[in-house]
Amino acid sequence: MNRIRKGDQVLVITGKNKGQRGEVTRVAGERVYVANVNLAKRHTKPNPQANQPGGIVEREAPIHISNVMLFNPATNQGERVGYKALDDGRKVRVYRSSGEVVDA
Repeated sequence: MNRIRKGDQVLVITGKNKGQRGEVTRVAGERVYVANVNLAKRHTKPNPQANQPGGIVEREAPIHISNVMLFNPATNQGERVGYKALDDGRKVRVYRSSGEVVDA
């Protein structure tokens, strides 16, 4: 069970994009794709069969999951995540600092 999931708001804590915030669009193993963060340019050839034009395409590159932190809107900063079992048996993610349940 990952601490960071698709749809979470995260804060980049290291690297060239340090301090940027965005939504996780995809989780691939130990790497995450964050919307409008860590953009890379790729030169693509046109593919007439797929009706795809050529040119320079800008897209998100993956970031290692250890370089991002879940964003807590209540404190307006990145926070660590833990787990807690509720009385009804569900396992939920909680912020370590406050113990508040993560909305996701």
